[in-house]
Amino acid sequence: MSDKPTLELFENPRPGRDYTITIHCPEFTSVCPKTGQPDFGEIVIDYIPDKMCIELKSLKFYLQSFRNQGIFYERLTNDILDDLVSACRPRWMRITSAFTPRGGITTEVRADYQQEYAAEQ
Repeated sequence: MSDKPTLELFENPRPGRDYTITIHCPEFTSVCPKTGQPDFGEIVIDYIPDKMCIELKSLKFYLQSFRNQGIFYERLTNDILDDLVSACRPRWMRITSAFTPRGGITTEVRADYQQEYAAEQ
């Protein structure tokens, strides 16, 4: 994540409660690594925060960093999940990328993360 903008965080105001945050990013763009043509889609981030939440302005700049990057949807979705999990350590997170039709075909990719809990001793 060093070549991407820093994701800023803030303290979860209710760390003792599970609640879901859903963030829609409907104007996402990246580049097809095969054709060099732009890909347009929506990224949806669902997560249950643990101690920290993602600050939205920094998330916007982070997502914009993909604008000129040639990347397949599958890698993109998993890279976003890895970066966000690394930054905020949520209890659970799902990234869904849904791209507009290309050649009559739409693509949607989902990647999930579930925090592992240490066994109580």
